[in-house]
Amino acid sequence: MSLTKIETVTQWDDLSKSESRFVFLKNSTTCPISTQAFNDTEAFAGEHPDVPVYYLNVQESRSLSGEIAERYEVKHESPQAFLIENGEVKWHDSHWNITKDNLAAVWNKN
Repeated sequence: MSLTKIETVTQWDDLSKSESRFVFLKNSTTCPISTQAFNDTEAFAGEHPDVPVYYLNVQESRSLSGEIAERYEVKHESPQAFLIENGEVKWHDSHWNITKDNLAAVWNKN
């Protein structure tokens, strides 16, 4: 499975209802660290086609990014990755800690 872009709160709500477990990335289109995190997330998705992986571009979806931070009480960072399971954040991390290997370890651990 490849990365699927989410842009609105409505899309997020639909996603949360349809997927019980997924990986999510908050991406910045202007940050080199985000570029690396996006590339690693994309590589993770390519190696794990059964894992649902979604993302948003912060510059394009500020309201959704803010809603996620508020709803899950996780301070916004960018880049920032989440493992969401049954509507709860089971793991989140940011910046250089978003790697293909870390995503795989978190997915397989939980």
